[in-house]
Amino acid sequence: MAMTDDTAQTSKPKPTSPSKESQLTRRAAILSFLFRYRKSGVFNGLSLEPAMLDEDLADDGSPDKFADELEALGPTFVKLGQMLSTRPDLVPAAYATALERMQEKVMPVSFEVIREQVEDALGVRISKAYASFDETPLGCASLAQVHRATLRDGREVAVKVQRPGVAQQLMADLDLLRGITSTADRFTDVGRHVRFSEWLGEFSRSLTAELDYVAEAENLERFREHLAPFRQLWVPAPVWDYTAKRVLTMELADGRRVDQISGLRRTEQGMTPLAEDLLRGYLDQVFVHGEIHADPHPGNLRVTEDGRLAIFDLGMVANVPPRQRDRLLKLLFAAVDGRGEQVAEECIALGIRLEDYDEPRFLREVGQLIARYGAHQASMSEGRVVLDLVRIATQCGLRPPPELSLLGKTLLNLDTACHLLAPDLDTKRVVEDQLQHVMRARLRKSLSSPNLASEMMEVQALLRDGPRKLSDILSLVAENRFQMRVTGLEESRLMENLQKIANRISVGVITAALILASAMMMRVPSSHTLWGYPVVALVLFLLGVALGGGIIVSSLLSDHRARSREERGPR
Repeated sequence: MAMTDDTAQTSKPKPTSPSKESQLTRRAAILSFLFRYRKSGVFNGLSLEPAMLDEDLADDGSPDKFADELEALGPTFVKLGQMLSTRPDLVPAAYATALERMQEKVMPVSFEVIREQVEDALGVRISKAYASFDETPLGCASLAQVHRATLRDGREVAVKVQRPGVAQQLMADLDLLRGITSTADRFTDVGRHVRFSEWLGEFSRSLTAELDYVAEAENLERFREHLAPFRQLWVPAPVWDYTAKRVLTMELADGRRVDQISGLRRTEQGMTPLAEDLLRGYLDQVFVHGEIHADPHPGNLRVTEDGRLAIFDLGMVANVPPRQRDRLLKLLFAAVDGRGEQVAEECIALGIRLEDYDEPRFLREVGQLIARYGAHQASMSEGRVVLDLVRIATQCGLRPPPELSLLGKTLLNLDTACHLLAPDLDTKRVVEDQLQHVMRARLRKSLSSPNLASEMMEVQALLRDGPRKLSDILSLVAENRFQMRVTGLEESRLMENLQKIANRISVGVITAALILASAMMMRVPSSHTLWGYPVVALVLFLLGVALGGGIIVSSLLSDHRARSREERGPR
């Protein structure tokens, strides 16, 4: 909770929203960027031949240049690039790799601005809240920067402070992107296939949650509790009295990044237990607690002086519903076990089958993928298998859920971190053992007294009501009164379209009759003429032309291309 103090400075005026001119300039810059890379394969590279893709790359710029230009557009697009790197169904491999390497090279905000932010958020002078506050930041990113500080009780903490005005800029950029994605969904084939608006909605929710440091503090506490059984892992605890929406104070995770551990340190301390606990803890977090932290990269993992592995920066956490969690667990377990057919079945059940869905090709390519994984276990990680599965699904007309991409990206990051800690670790063995442990835990949970009591109540209701309902059905059949009714047909789009067709035909017939009648009456002499033509004939002709023009205009404005057919997997 925030602190209050009479000596707190008056809060500074809130940043004003971007002007209309700046929004137009911003929109032009975004559209110019998208236009430059329209043929680069981003968003539609999966449908291009490799030769075409190479030629376009030569014309439109390299993946590294794409990442640099995306980064130059600001913090929204830095986060967008990080999210795109998790979507092999949208971005070709070369671009995904470049986006993974994209760094947030930003200059630190002056300490006076940081002071104002902290004092405005906490409602107290910074000298009153902290015994010391280091003016030099530990790290700078596009959304925030982190400073070392000391509390009054002597505890060393890290203070994460949101940059001023960044939230307003993000919201303005997201509004612009919504207009662009909705247009792309309506007028492009790739938009109808991918549904950019839905993807942007997920991205917006994730980014909005990352801006709320109270939510991140809750994530820290929850992960700290869930990962407590894994003794080698440590999650810093938030300090609630010094945490607000734009300021997060937590225990200082002081240590060495996992990608900067020397060979001597690895010799003195065995890192294999850390790597195993990291992999087991994250699998447990996903499949038991239903939370995916998709960004466990080396910058967020540090080996502390006491030999534990610190995990922090938990702003972007996705939640997985229980039913989807079960299917993801079955899918990954089947992949590790080498059962390609079941992997394909679970992926079909998770995804949405589009109009161009090619099931034989999908089954064949998934089987080949799992066979390659079984033959090259040492060089092919589980995360790469899941991401390749997402890519194959998209190529075959199956839209996978975003959680599958997040799971693949998480596993890929975990594999990288584990390799840095313990290069000889058999990750497949650890994954398989932990998945079996999760399966057993879920089985024990299903056999618990509350679950068994719930199942028995359902069986009791079935035994009590089943005979009566069966008797009612048999009575209706015997009396020839059994009926089946399909509801909603009279209100459906089918009836609406049939009525539209009938109206068009009727107006077309009337239009043709008016024009034909006017043409015949042109030959009949009349004392009332206009421009040398009989008035009645001319009026009928103009009326027919107006009706015919109305039909054409209505067809152009209101007739839309039929929406592609989509089918979800079995529930």
